[in-house]
Amino acid sequence: MNKRKLLHLGALAAAALLAPGLASAQEFPPRKSVTIVVGFAAGGAADASARLIGKKLGENLGISVVIDNRPGAGGNIAHQFVASQAPTDGSVLLFGSVGPLTIAPHLMKLPYDPVKDLAPITMGVNFPNILVVHADLKIRTFAEFVAYAKANPGKLEYASTGLGSASHLAGELLDDMARINTVHVPYKGGAPAMQDLVAGRVASYYSTFNTAQPFIESGKLIPLASTGPSRLAAAPNVPTIAESGYPGYSATNWYAFVASSKVPKAVLDRWNTELVKVLKSPDVAEALNRHGMPAQPGTREELAREIERETAMWGRVIRDRKITVQ
Repeated sequence: MNKRKLLHLGALAAAALLAPGLASAQEFPPRKSVTIVVGFAAGGAADASARLIGKKLGENLGISVVIDNRPGAGGNIAHQFVASQAPTDGSVLLFGSVGPLTIAPHLMKLPYDPVKDLAPITMGVNFPNILVVHADLKIRTFAEFVAYAKANPGKLEYASTGLGSASHLAGELLDDMARINTVHVPYKGGAPAMQDLVAGRVASYYSTFNTAQPFIESGKLIPLASTGPSRLAAAPNVPTIAESGYPGYSATNWYAFVASSKVPKAVLDRWNTELVKVLKSPDVAEALNRHGMPAQPGTREELAREIERETAMWGRVIRDRKITVQ
């Protein structure tokens, strides 16, 4: 009898291990090649930080980490792919961004639900954008920028990484608070936006510091103000918009790791552990800080709360500004 019971218990244990999702939850990493999907073109801040983090992640786990750039629609193409088409074993991660996760749901009907179809893993980096103008514009201060916009309504353009992106809403928020009328010009990521700004085809851009830094140093671009609640550590001489006459202004940019909500919880939890380890490593943290993109690792629950908070905040801005996608 005891032998039969032992055999029965063993069979039950084996069956449990073969239950859907449970077997995959025991395996980590799910495959020897892991993909990080980025919603913007190669060469921009999202791409640069994802490659930096991915390289260290691969070294730590002894695996190949592939960066898959899928630009377009302000990052929504990449988010839709991971939410509805990517493998659900945890072998595909998304370097998600503030636009598709918290802004786009208020602007358009998405073919996926950012909350239901994507699962939070950890915040990656959180940083302000920096408003830069082409040097030929002869604008040298933020006050001059606002004055020029007021004197030339509907003529001063600003680039963004796409409709509903953080750089787009940064401009909308300033237009609202400063009572100016600037022209939004969306691009498929930071690299093409910066290319047109440097070439003089667009006047200004709410850029990441990493993307703008070499052109600021060469004198081709003039930094006017940063969009965060405090000055950027990498650019301490550049004032914030809030301290330049618009208290309360804050529009930070961030990239966070998420995955399909169908990925087993055990795998998601393990990815949190591994990614937090990477983000806290001194070499990665120093490199990200140097480029104005400080790491902000945290728990899965903390990221979920941040997404909820920003979704509510940007929803109010979009309603108040009556922003629509043309």
